Parts: sequence; structure tokens; C-alpha cells
Amino acid sequence: MAEFMTGMKRTHYCGELRIEDVGKEVTLFGWVAKQRDMGQLIFIDLRDRTGITQLSFDDSTDKAVFEKAAQCRSEYVLGAVGTVIERSAKSNKIPTGDIEVKVTELRILGESETPPFEITENCNTGEATRLKYRYLDLRRPDLQKNIILRHKIAKATRDYFDERGFIEIETPMLIKSTPEGARDFLVPSRIHKGSFYALPQSPQIYKQLCMVAGFDKYMQIARCFRDEDLRADRQPEFTQIDIEMSFVDMEDILELGEGFIKYVFKKALDIDIPTPFPRYTYNEVMARFGSDKPDTRFGMELFDLTDVVKDSEFVVFKSAIEGGGSVRGITAKGGLKTYSRKVIDKLTETAKGIGAKGMAWIRMTEDGIASSFSKFMTEDQMQAIVEKAGAETGDVVFIIADANDTSVMSILGALRLEVAKKLDMIGDGFNFLWVVEFPFFEYDKEAEEWVAMHHPFTSPTDESLNHLEGDKSNVYAKAYDMVLNGIELSSGSIRITNPDLQKRMFSMLGLSEEEAYKKFGFLTDAFKFGAPPHGGMGIGLDRLVMQMIKASTLRDVVAFPKVQNASELMTNAPSQVDELQLKELGLAAANDSE
Repeated sequence: MAEFMTGMKRTHYCGELRIEDVGKEVTLFGWVAKQRDMGQLIFIDLRDRTGITQLSFDDSTDKAVFEKAAQCRSEYVLGAVGTVIERSAKSNKIPTGDIEVKVTELRILGESETPPFEITENCNTGEATRLKYRYLDLRRPDLQKNIILRHKIAKATRDYFDERGFIEIETPMLIKSTPEGARDFLVPSRIHKGSFYALPQSPQIYKQLCMVAGFDKYMQIARCFRDEDLRADRQPEFTQIDIEMSFVDMEDILELGEGFIKYVFKKALDIDIPTPFPRYTYNEVMARFGSDKPDTRFGMELFDLTDVVKDSEFVVFKSAIEGGGSVRGITAKGGLKTYSRKVIDKLTETAKGIGAKGMAWIRMTEDGIASSFSKFMTEDQMQAIVEKAGAETGDVVFIIADANDTSVMSILGALRLEVAKKLDMIGDGFNFLWVVEFPFFEYDKEAEEWVAMHHPFTSPTDESLNHLEGDKSNVYAKAYDMVLNGIELSSGSIRITNPDLQKRMFSMLGLSEEEAYKKFGFLTDAFKFGAPPHGGMGIGLDRLVMQMIKASTLRDVVAFPKVQNASELMTNAPSQVDELQLKELGLAAANDSE
């Protein structure tokens, strides 16, 4: 039978007591991590979010208290009063290992059934089971540390921006649906039947309106929603550190972002992050790393073989170059032992799965060059390839050719990561960088049209204005991304505030004046009343915490996450609702077979 805690007041948390507390009378509350009944001696490890303290009971303990201790089982909730004493058998495994509490009063405040898995660090129970009982999973010390660190990072974030004159402003959760690059979550209106709110993909438009309103430094730790497929670093709902400033240029925002990272790493982890961050253009990172969010903790950069093989008769290379594409490769230093012919065949299938038509290769053996295509090349041409690749005995070279140059680089960028993981080449540490000078447009081959790479309020560079109605491949944006270890942490831009330029950009994106006004008229109207130049960025809080603790998935830093199919296993959300609720909204349930 559970007891009441009337009259008991906590004096310490379980992880706080040390040898200097010997002799103190203390009151602790927590969960039973372990109970060890040795007949005349009982030990209970009492756990709360700060750590563990050992409780002891012996033949001098009051009989009723001793019998109660004998009843305790794993995950019982206890209140204990006792005196701190020095342990006879000390432990260096926990910070409180020099002491224990000799209990004089014990109350069982909550009983527990046998939990479906052990509440311990690095639990090897399947994730599906742990997520079903997430409230138990969150008792585990490693997950609690993650959530507490997230709290510290959020507090440091508010402190950093408050000290620099930023004002935290909440923006609405129920907004007008506007195109922002991903699919909206829609919320039907009961009052306005047939109309829908959208959950915000970001506070983008509202924070720009805050600039028009005269709040020149805005920030918000904002909840954002995107109805898109999940992966390790993506959830349908996420948290963004959202920033906007007036009367600034790109340099001001990048300096602020670097300062924030330096501040939060020092506050939360006591790690000094060097600044300024390296800065690369989009074209440079694509050519060197095959990615616009490169991981620079290892080398293995891409190299261009187009000029080297342009005169070869190998049809794969020849057709790619004649089609306006390129031939590029990467060199896996010391990869010979790992990459046998069989393993290379598997990598080739991986390459095909991400868009390659095939993959050429060279193995630098003790006996010389072994290659998938050497019979189509002259000896001089093969030697030139090896020289360009910087390949030596023991290395393996992987080559991709395609008429689409961007595809070649992207495929090699993905293979670069795959090979680096296979060869255990990825170093430790925190490698930050900026990617700048993004193309404003990208060509959609399926739609056969140019589409915006960013939201439609991103300003083109001054040098690009003359190309807007001409060569769209030469239009660049005042946009920038912060990247950490191959993960995009932040994206931002300087915004368009000139109404005439905004109209031109809408036109470039295929939006008629009427359509643009219908979707964004409230913003373009606001810009007619004195809009200050402004820009900003959003930093993914979940991704930042994930990287800081080196977690493999966002689910380790989010209290109640969704799984791959966007469901929550603990509450079984999403769920069906009754017909009355649907009727009130003017909706009907869709047939699953439709």
C-alpha cells in the first residue's frame, strides 16, 4: 500500500551527497534502481535525475523500517530519512560512492510492476519497446542527461540573445498556408468550414513582420512543423532557434551565429570552439566534397578527371563529357584490403541506388593497376588518372561519369561518406563551416523549369540582378548555411524588402501577380509602409543538441519523438476521431482503400 509523504521535505537530491556531508540528517526521494537483500543487511540504490545514493539497513534499523525495505522492488518510489555515514566498501563508479545513508524512516510512496526493460544506461532493449514505454525510457540516466543538457542549451540561448538586445516574441501556431518548400500540416477550422489553418514550417513571415513593426532584434525558440518523410536527423515537429535583425548585412549575421555557437558550447560543455568558421562557396563545396553540407573531419576530396579522359575511347566517359557532364572520382587511401572485388560490387549497387548508371574503379595492387576499364584506355591515360587521383599502392579509386555534372558530384559526395564510414576515417571533434553564395534557382528536370532553392523572400546578390530575366544559372542568393560535421545546423538569408524586386522574383518563380498577392499580399502590403533592410537565420535546436552529445538520432534528444512512419508509439498518435468531431468540422473520414 502506497503511503503519503506528509511531513517529509526533501533536503538533498540523490546525486549531491559527498564525504563532507557525513553526520548530516537528510531526506531523499527517488526510485529504486536496485535492492540487495543479504539477510541481516539490505542495500537500496535510490535514483533520481541527479544520480544514485545507497541506502543501508542493518540489525540496528527499526524492525518495521527493515521489513519495509525488504518489500521494495525495482522502480518503487521511496521517501527516506537517515544519517549520512562513510561507506565501509567504497565505490568509484558513482560520485556518491564514498557515503551511504543509514535509514531511520522509510515510506513507500508508489509501488511498481516489473518494468518491461531494465532502467539502465545503454539499455539494449529494442527501441520500439522503449518508445512504447517512453516515460520509463526517460528515467534512464543517459536520456535524462540529454534532456537536461538540452535545457541548459535553451537557457544559454536565451541568455546569449538577451545580453545582445534581442526580444523574444511568440508567433502564431495557427497560420495561413503558404508555400515554404515542404508539405504543411493542415488544421481544419470548425467556424470557417472548408477552410484550414496550417501549422508553421517556420516563423519566417511573422518574424519579417516583426522587423516592419520596429522590433529590430527578434528571437524565438520556436516549434516548427513539416509533413515530410522522417530520417535520423528529422522529425515532423522540431524546435528552431529563430533569429531576425534589421539594418544588418550577411557579415553581421554570420558573426552573431559564430558567437552563439562559441558561447553555448562553452556554457553547456566547457568546450572552446575556434572562430571564425571556415567559409566556402556552394560551388566550391560541391566540387570538393560533393555536398552542400560537407563533413570535413576527413579528407578524400573529389577530383575532376574530365580533362584527363576527354580524349579516351571509353564510351562511358566519352558520352558523359559530350553530354555536357563530367568524370570525377575519389581516392580511398589504404582501402585495398577492405575493398575486394566483391565489396566494390556492393558499393556499385549503392551508387546505382542513388542515381549512378555505374561506377568505374581502380585497385592499386602490389602487382600494378587492376581496373574495371583499363582495357579501353592507353597506358599513358591510366597513368594520368592515377596521378590526378594521387593514388598509390594500397589505394582504391572510385569514378563516376554522367552527363549531369551536379549528379556526378552528389553521387560521389554520398559515396565519400559511405567509404569513410567503412574505412573508419571520420575523425572526432566539431568541424563548423559556412556555405555561402548559393544558387538562387535550381533546375527541376521533371518539371523542366527553374525553381527557387530557397523561400521566395531571399534576396539575390547585387551582381545577379542583371541576370534575373536571363541566365538563371548565374543568379546567386544572399543565403548562407551553418554546417557541423556534415549536418546542416542553420539556414538563413538577407531578405527582399523592395516591393518592385519582390514582384520580379515572384514572376521569375512563375507566380502571377494575382496568385502572389493571394498568398503573400499581407506581407507585400506591409513592405509598402517602410520596411527596414533585414535578415536572419534559424538554428535547429534538436540537431544542435544531437551533435553536441554525438547522438545517432534526434530521438535521443527529444522527450517524446515520432518514429519512421510519423507515429508516436506511446499514445498511438495519430488516431481516428469520432464522427461527431468530424461533423463539427464539416469533414468526412477518407476510406483507407481510396
